[in-house]
Amino acid sequence: MLSFKQLTYALAAEETLHFKKAADKCHVSQSALSTALSQLEEQLGVQIFERDNKKVLVTPIGREVLDRAREIVAQVNSLQNLSSSLKEPLSFPLSVGVIPTIAPYLLPKMFPVLNQRYPNAELRIVEEQSHVLVEKVQKGELDTAILALPYACDGLLTMEFWQEDFYWVTLKGDKYSQQKEITSDEMMHSNLMLLKEGHCLKDHILDACKLSKEQTEHGFGATSLNTLIQMVLGKLGTTLIPDMALDQLISQNKALTAVHLKEPGPHRRIAFIIRPNFTRLSSVEALKQVCRDALAGQKA
Repeated sequence: MLSFKQLTYALAAEETLHFKKAADKCHVSQSALSTALSQLEEQLGVQIFERDNKKVLVTPIGREVLDRAREIVAQVNSLQNLSSSLKEPLSFPLSVGVIPTIAPYLLPKMFPVLNQRYPNAELRIVEEQSHVLVEKVQKGELDTAILALPYACDGLLTMEFWQEDFYWVTLKGDKYSQQKEITSDEMMHSNLMLLKEGHCLKDHILDACKLSKEQTEHGFGATSLNTLIQMVLGKLGTTLIPDMALDQLISQNKALTAVHLKEPGPHRRIAFIIRPNFTRLSSVEALKQVCRDALAGQKA
């Protein structure tokens, strides 16, 4: 059977037209190279080289054989380079799902850090609710996803990278707005508005505050935190938002204030989810570190 080594030796002999120089180039003895080339010619049934004590020449049929050999060696080298590159974190496109209560607030912080550390990284971002992302990761339609825990992720591994608390958002001057912290009991006197059913943030808030769904049902159908903030500005009530959203949603609205929720925390945990046999774990680990550092930079 032909070997990659034989083809490499033959191409070196073609380049140097000298067996000793070809052997040196391949870091083998001249006898080893000569033997390998003789075996190659025997296996193919053709003479590739004319040789005597003074010179080496390529035969006409040998040129055709070596042209084919060059293509094969180039393809093998390409495969080896691809294999090596895939071992480097984020060297291959990565599809990442993110839930709506994380994506708008994490991604603007994450991308500058990502582009600095991994300028050639290519991410495909999909924003969906948690149950959709879990299913897509399970089916292999996504490589990984960023969720807020706790959440059922049957058959998947979780890689936690951040923890955060909730903040009560109200208009400045309202009752309790001057406090540094607020309890669930105090907050319930303020017409608390939450996202509609299906968003895991609502479940995390209910769990943190030990509230039932009935206590927060007011007929609102908001699907984004930004909509809830606009409703607060419209004097329709108050709401709760995660720490990572404070800068974007509160800092530009001087009429609003945010008060830390005084309930046992962390109120939600942020994690990547992956399949147990996912082969590019190093890429997810690298992206996890980027996200952690981006959020830590926000707090610095």
